[in-house]
Amino acid sequence: MEGLSMSDPRPQPLPDEFIEPLARAADRLGPFARQILWYPEVTSTNDLAAAMAERGAREGSVVVANGQSAGRGRQGRSWASPAGAGLYVSTVLRPLECALPLLTIAAGVGVADGIRIATGLVPDLKWPNDVFVSGRKAAGVLAEATSSAAGTCVVLGFGINVSPALYPPDVAARATSLERELGRAVDRGLLLAECLCSLAERYQDLTSGRRDAVVEAWRGRAAATAGRRVQWNEAGAAREGVADTIDDTGALVVRTNAGLARVMSGEVRWG
Repeated sequence: MEGLSMSDPRPQPLPDEFIEPLARAADRLGPFARQILWYPEVTSTNDLAAAMAERGAREGSVVVANGQSAGRGRQGRSWASPAGAGLYVSTVLRPLECALPLLTIAAGVGVADGIRIATGLVPDLKWPNDVFVSGRKAAGVLAEATSSAAGTCVVLGFGINVSPALYPPDVAARATSLERELGRAVDRGLLLAECLCSLAERYQDLTSGRRDAVVEAWRGRAAATAGRRVQWNEAGAAREGVADTIDDTGALVVRTNAGLARVMSGEVRWG
């Protein structure tokens, strides 16, 4: 199968729970309709998608796993990925230069919108792309650049906590799941389909020059974080202030005693 080698785990047939929702959404999946590969467990969907990308996998190839043994999030943190308790997804993108600056912002919006459409929950976004429900983290996005014979590409991964699970204590204290918030079961097939459709829509916004639509959508979903105190490091020095919004480049705008500051990358600690 395209993009795979003998050293990769072998994909399995897509479970029934995903087949019908993805078929219904086929005309909205955009590039993600091309190839969706399912695995019972992998070390990391991002690692597998990156290996496929390096061997020339087409844009839009999707890796979905029931569990990960070494999932990770931003800043190298581990991402708890119990089998059957979430959705662990990575996609291969080969974006135009104009799409790169706002790609993770667009991904956060896409995942939040997919959750809202599939479940009725209304998630909040925390810069740059963490998805929160009722003040607890429910999903996260990780974008990683890689290179291949076909040029630079981005592996865009997301993980969603679908059902309650036994998480490590430090994770359990700040995480939630969609089923915990709803008090009922969540259709993972519908959730996957709607997240991919929303990602496709926001990706199309970026590649078609509608960057302002992505920025405004993010701002509308991040109202809960405006006015919160934040700390970050810049040039080796600790800084702090009050989060305001994001600018047109996706940087976090913070009000400090010295005026407005822009945080473009790195770790932000929220008060």
